[in-house]
Amino acid sequence: MIARWGVRARVMVAAVVPMLALAVVLTVFFTTSRLADMDEALTARGTAFARQLAAASEYAVFSGNRDALQQLASAVLAEDDIVGVSIVDRNGETLARSGMLDGQLPPLPTSAVLEPSTMIKGPTLRIIEPIRPNRLELDDGFTAITLGAAVHLGEAPLGSVVLELSLKHLHGKRDEMLWAGAGSVLLVLVGSLLLASHLSRGVSGPIRVVAHTVARIGQGKLGERVPLMGGGSLRKLAEGVNEMAEKLASAHEDLARRIEEATAELRARKEEAETANLAKSRFLAAASHDLRQPMHALGLFITELGQHAHAPQSRRLVQRIAASAEAMENLLDSLLDISKLDAGVLQPNIRPFALQPVLLRIAAEQRSSAEERGLQLKVRTNDWWVDSDPVLFERIVTNLVSNAVRYTPAGRILIAARKRGKRIHVEVRDSGIGIPPDAQEIIFQEFVQLDNNERARDKGLGLGLAIVRKLADLLGHGLGLRSTPGRGSVFTVDMPMAQPPAPTQEEDGGRAPGDLQDICIALLDDDPLACAGMEGLLSSWGCEVIPASTPDDLLAMLADSRHPDLLISDFRLHGPRNGIDMVRAVRELLGEQLPAILISGDTGADTQALAQEAGVPLLHKPVRPARLRALINRLRNPV
Repeated sequence: MIARWGVRARVMVAAVVPMLALAVVLTVFFTTSRLADMDEALTARGTAFARQLAAASEYAVFSGNRDALQQLASAVLAEDDIVGVSIVDRNGETLARSGMLDGQLPPLPTSAVLEPSTMIKGPTLRIIEPIRPNRLELDDGFTAITLGAAVHLGEAPLGSVVLELSLKHLHGKRDEMLWAGAGSVLLVLVGSLLLASHLSRGVSGPIRVVAHTVARIGQGKLGERVPLMGGGSLRKLAEGVNEMAEKLASAHEDLARRIEEATAELRARKEEAETANLAKSRFLAAASHDLRQPMHALGLFITELGQHAHAPQSRRLVQRIAASAEAMENLLDSLLDISKLDAGVLQPNIRPFALQPVLLRIAAEQRSSAEERGLQLKVRTNDWWVDSDPVLFERIVTNLVSNAVRYTPAGRILIAARKRGKRIHVEVRDSGIGIPPDAQEIIFQEFVQLDNNERARDKGLGLGLAIVRKLADLLGHGLGLRSTPGRGSVFTVDMPMAQPPAPTQEEDGGRAPGDLQDICIALLDDDPLACAGMEGLLSSWGCEVIPASTPDDLLAMLADSRHPDLLISDFRLHGPRNGIDMVRAVRELLGEQLPAILISGDTGADTQALAQEAGVPLLHKPVRPARLRALINRLRNPV
């Protein structure tokens, strides 16, 4: 508590306490001494009266003259403070008594006392004095016998004088002295407080001025200064504070200048980075579009080519061409997924779905890759339902399984679903090379590959796990990793369990498309190769295609041809209109219920946002034929 006191309180305590302690000590000492003197004086006075009365009573006691003794007792009672007198003989018989004796004191002596005694009880002081025989000289000239000699010869005292004095006057004097002492202490206290207050103001005033100035300096008012007051330490303190303020002001100005310079440099760097990022985005958008256009046409031609009969050697050549094209499509798809996730335009469609068919389908798609590397791929699941986006969840597990296949030299891979309370944990276990503890976080960063320093193409771009992390965060699923180098890894996706819905007509699913024979599809693409490739692929599926390279040509052809069942349009077209504008124009012409698909080589967020706002599904080039066929089938046969 004292540690929180201010300077003024400390100064006042330092000034008051010693003076008050000294005043109390002196008052107690002198009061005690005075009271002791008064007690001693009263006792001496009573003892003198008792001795005088004993001497005066000697002969009367010896002769048994009670009247004389009573006169002596009454005469002594007239003295101040004497309240009782009693004269007794050596046998304890009272010879004379005057006044009142204190009944609380012991009874009168029953025999002659040899020595004087004093006792105090209550409000009185009792003094007992023996009556001794005085020396009596005989003048017969023959003997010199005295009563004093008789005493020395063993003669006992003649009796005792009992004298009681009132202590009331003494107590009154003592009370007066105590009150006077208390008053003196109070006067000293008041005086010391006044003096301490005056001293504390003289000491704490300058310190408070310094404290207030320091507080204002701390608030940023660096121009504040302490006025120089007094001398000695106070003056040195004020000078030190002023010097500190000047140095702080100088340092603040220097720091502000450096911050301003650093801010200007940072702003310039930021502008450079934004300019570079904008240029990079423009370059990637243009390059992506320019790359996707021929890749899109190439994929369509390869798919159409693969549907024809070929000699074994030609078949192997077509398969290798298709594998190379698929690898390039996978790389472009990874870049597209990352760009969409970073742009925040990907909106999940969370709903209950059966987990087992999805895991079995993933295993079926990845089993051929696993068997090529001599790996066993197994699935262990149950007929549980979960809440998630089935498409995005499938992408997560697919990336984990393909990553396990890529980094497992030998052994097996297990896809397992386990129930933990009201949640389902989907695990992808492998017996691969494992991941060191210090690298188990950085592997989820973009373009990070621990075992691909040579950047082998068959190991991807290092985006698979980055996409997994971003998709898991988007869906609100937990993502875990346990790994031991040389013994394999376990990736876990944690999601809520769901109840299966009431039995209804089963969804088409969009992954096992039905027959597209005789479906009429209007096709708009300003790239001749892409348009020819798409037309050939759709025709090979049995579709009737109405191709056009410009919006005006398509609208003119639709006015004179069969009513199409579906519209497929490129997003970027020559002229002021884009694919969304053409979807709206065709629907105004043929009806709002006409299904439509947009195809684009643009990977920017704006294209995705416009397609979502218009409610038209968007496929990015190069379009995988299986995905296109599944989407056509789903649009033609909605659930």
